Amino acid sequence: MNKPMTTLAAVIALGASAAMFAGSADAQRSERAGKQAKQTSAGTLSPEESAAISPVVQAVQAEDWATAGAGLPAAQAAAQSPYARYVIGQLQFAVGRGTQNTQLQSQGVDSMMASGGAPAEALPSLLGLQAEFAIQAQNWAAAEAPLTRLLESDPNNVQRMTTLGQVKLRLNKASEAQALFQRALEASTAAGQTPPEDLYRRILATAYEARQPQQALEISRQLVQAYPTEANWRDALLIYRQLGNPDVQLDLDARRLMRVAGALESEADYVEYADQLNRAGLPGEVKAVLDEGVARGKLRAGGAHADLLARANSAVAEDRAGLAGQRAAALAASEVRSALALADAYAGYGQYDDAIALYRAALGKSGADANLINMRLGAALSASGQRAEAEAAFRAITGPRANLAGFWLIWLERRPG
Repeated sequence: MNKPMTTLAAVIALGASAAMFAGSADAQRSERAGKQAKQTSAGTLSPEESAAISPVVQAVQAEDWATAGAGLPAAQAAAQSPYARYVIGQLQFAVGRGTQNTQLQSQGVDSMMASGGAPAEALPSLLGLQAEFAIQAQNWAAAEAPLTRLLESDPNNVQRMTTLGQVKLRLNKASEAQALFQRALEASTAAGQTPPEDLYRRILATAYEARQPQQALEISRQLVQAYPTEANWRDALLIYRQLGNPDVQLDLDARRLMRVAGALESEADYVEYADQLNRAGLPGEVKAVLDEGVARGKLRAGGAHADLLARANSAVAEDRAGLAGQRAAALAASEVRSALALADAYAGYGQYDDAIALYRAALGKSGADANLINMRLGAALSASGQRAEAEAAFRAITGPRANLAGFWLIWLERRPG
């Protein structure tokens, strides 16, 4: 079976950059802190501290980074008071910024935080910078504490929840990360916003990795409802097939929804689907699926599908010609099997009116699995443009098939056109 997590794993991965701060309030404060680092805030230095520090301040103001850097060790040795240590941190940051030395900038922020002289209003910017530099260095443990403090000061900040969740994933704290992502989703919704697509995908990825079927299925539904892209439909339905433990017939119906949602992407998708249809004795649908794969450029000439397509092509004419002759017997039979098989065959050929009549007849026969039949009836009604009737069929489904029916209802709701 295909593995759906290629794109989802990429979503989880954190790059060694400050990109996750881009556009955030923390980034803006960090930028202001960098600009202000050339200046010293009001305070009192001892004569000894002033004598060592003032030349460095002057050099920073003049952007004479070589002189400023050379004077830093002596200034640092002379700094005894909290205010002086805070000034040293500002100067380290300024020199690091002027020389594009990220390590020195980070040391400057750490010095300001450790000085005991940082004003309260500077703390958010400093914590943001600490987290940013830690993330750039992939020092996830060092990023966790400042991000936690930032979130405590603004507990409804969705960006901070998401960023802290990413860091916790890197620290193998998946349950804590998942809780933060879920909290961010709820906060975003409560604020009347559509949560970001990547937030849904992060929650889905963590639920998948933790093998939490109900959580994964619920967030999958929310994802495709909010962002019904082909890629999202693909991931949602592949995860459903992996975690939902569907039987053979239900898995086949999930593949059918993948097809109509445009979520069949690889050669393997088409070949596995066609092979399953071939084993079900549905050459018309085998041909339709493989022809679509060729038309979409997903199947290579002479590839793994070639034998399946050749067999389907040789069987289609005789199979299709025999359908009409089976109709009367299937409708008259008391047992469901022949009516259901014939309905499936008609649906595979795109003859949806005939399929719909037979599915409805099958519902009243002995041995009928109403949930399975309503699933296929709903799909045929949907394909024939009968949306209201399709929705009614899907809403009638209970039990294990109800999850897939829910996906069909979402697709109908967001169906283009």
